[in-house]
Amino acid sequence: MSEPGNAPLQAQEGEGAPVLSCVGLAKRFGQRSAVDGVGFEVSPGEIYGLLGPNGAGKTTTIKMICGLLDADAGSVRICGRPLAELSVRSLVGYVPQDIALYPDLSARENLAFLGRLYGLRGRLLDERIAEALELTELSDRGKDRVDAYSGGMRRRLNIAAGLLHHPVLLVLDEPTVGVDPQSRHAILERVRSFGASGMAVVYTTHYMEEADRVCDRVGIIDHGRLIAEGTKRELVEALGEKDRIDLVATGDLRALAAASRAVPGVERAAEADGRVHVVAGDGRSVLPALVEAVESSGVTLNSVEVAEADLESVFLHLTGTALRE
Repeated sequence: MSEPGNAPLQAQEGEGAPVLSCVGLAKRFGQRSAVDGVGFEVSPGEIYGLLGPNGAGKTTTIKMICGLLDADAGSVRICGRPLAELSVRSLVGYVPQDIALYPDLSARENLAFLGRLYGLRGRLLDERIAEALELTELSDRGKDRVDAYSGGMRRRLNIAAGLLHHPVLLVLDEPTVGVDPQSRHAILERVRSFGASGMAVVYTTHYMEEADRVCDRVGIIDHGRLIAEGTKRELVEALGEKDRIDLVATGDLRALAAASRAVPGVERAAEADGRVHVVAGDGRSVLPALVEAVESSGVTLNSVEVAEADLESVFLHLTGTALRE
């Protein structure tokens, strides 16, 4: 989804340079510090999840990234250029949590109106509308009024509006709130395709499983500060969270536990409740050796259950609260 007119900006810092670079962002409202020194980067084709409890500073950070709110301190650069430049702001697509559409207009009429605000006209505007509707799987409903749409369709059209001008950075704020599972699946698949196409994406969500599914890296923000950042595995390992493997077997479970403890990478293994509970830093990597241990112990393996440490456990560890609170 590249825009020829954007190429000079994308090339400012060379191939692979960050699309988005935030440094020391800060914002106060009266005596309250909403954002305090937040900084992160997002590369081309990367989906970056910004997670945090309600009131943590996510929305304020996003508004500063999009130029909707001036920072008290810090800087935002898009493709190496300061966000203060009007032409640079046009490289950002913002999809707010609230539906930013006119319900009494059709999908095509909404997109045509917004496209003209971006400076699109004539044949190019028509092409962009058709493309945006196709990308969000709404081509067959383009002539229908928005007030006849389901909640999931409105969410998808909201995303289409943010894609019209071919942004190099797409900012999605809670894009699946209040939609049914089928619509959520469709939206997540679209978001994954945006990253695969080379677009940089900033994604906030109240659903941890979404971040697990679509985000390449996540930043966890709490009380206005970015308190952790990395891939899921990096965060899990940094905090010492472990994977759990349950071996359900028939036979000498004590022997199986002892054999499991001898497997490299296994930290603990104990018999309880008719199974052997194994704790390992990386459960999937030790699984083949555990299966061999089962065979050498002479027991019959009935089932294996692997519970990997996830973002939910990391988030609770860092913030002491659930993401939805």
